[in-house]
Amino acid sequence: MELRQVKGSEIAANLKIRREGNVWIVPSQTSSREYIVNLFLQTCACPDFDSNRTKCKHIYAVEAHLAKESGVILSTDQQKSRSTYKQDWPAYREAQINEKAKFQLLLYELCRGIEEPLQHKGRHRLPLSDMVFASVFKVYSTLSCCRFMSYLKEAHAKGYLSKIPSPNSIFDYFQMKLMTSHVRHLIIEASRPLSEIERDFALDSSGLSTSRYARWIEVKHGKTKVVSKQEWIKVHIMCGVKTNIVTAAEVSGPNAGDSPRLKPLVLATANNFVIDEVSADKAYSSEDNLKLIQSKSAMPYIDFRSNATDRNRRSGSTWKRMYNFYQYNQEWFYEHYHKRSNVESTFSMIKAKFGGSLRSKTRTAQYNEALCKILCHNICVVIQSIYELGIEPAFWKEE
Repeated sequence: MELRQVKGSEIAANLKIRREGNVWIVPSQTSSREYIVNLFLQTCACPDFDSNRTKCKHIYAVEAHLAKESGVILSTDQQKSRSTYKQDWPAYREAQINEKAKFQLLLYELCRGIEEPLQHKGRHRLPLSDMVFASVFKVYSTLSCCRFMSYLKEAHAKGYLSKIPSPNSIFDYFQMKLMTSHVRHLIIEASRPLSEIERDFALDSSGLSTSRYARWIEVKHGKTKVVSKQEWIKVHIMCGVKTNIVTAAEVSGPNAGDSPRLKPLVLATANNFVIDEVSADKAYSSEDNLKLIQSKSAMPYIDFRSNATDRNRRSGSTWKRMYNFYQYNQEWFYEHYHKRSNVESTFSMIKAKFGGSLRSKTRTAQYNEALCKILCHNICVVIQSIYELGIEPAFWKEE
């Protein structure tokens, strides 16, 4: 380990380094001065960097500071030891034991914020908040609608429903486009109690299979053959890397691109969270996406394709700077990029608990069912955080 790196580790251990936007403020070891470090550009305002144009001890100090925050410990021989995290088993068991009761209470609190649409004519409809509650609770139960009715009777007895809907009414509301926007909004609202905990985020997409099959004609060697293939839809999410809370979600058809979905997910997350880092795979690598993330004072850790180069005339300055940063700091880059694996864990959690397939037949109902699975996951994460992190969730708080 060279001298500059040793001194940088000493600064990170003994002095306070703070972040302001896209730069870090590092205090001097020998005076009251402070130096501005831009980790993205690998620059520092100190005399050492100005004269040598190489990594100074202040840049090493910021790297050591961030490594310590992310749980990576650097040894003197530059070998990294992986930190382990103990499960709080008593808190975990308490959360599991009380999950169903807590789930109904938190879902009821979320649904209370739904504004009832005006009805000027026609037969009086059931309250929308009741129908959203019933639909989400049905997905949580993983039961068929008829077998699920006993759950609704219990919820009605506890005061969470004003009236018990019929199974057909639940099916009808699943097919309403009005439900889509409300459930998407509830996903965002359910994530807000963890806004003080999550600062690093990851995003990706995954597929949920449906119960329908598409048919097409395959022509091979002059013979015609009818082939069936199971249909599926695509779910795009952004999640926190500590608790796996989903901060925003979108649903689309199976052939929709991933890159255009980054913008709405980042913007929705930035409304409620302070974003320090965003990790994503190479499908999201574009100039516009990198600019958007940096405009939120965050660092993008988005992988590059194997044929990427900074000599492409179509590539913008932001993309080229990030590519050069990646080329000369790959070890550092991948330390942060691999936080993206948490979004894979989130999808695994959702599919393992609420199923990886959809029962609904129509496209709108499939979208609503998929979003309900994500909302169920978020509520379960909040319940776990109540017991393990001691949070007290309060929804629909005024800013």
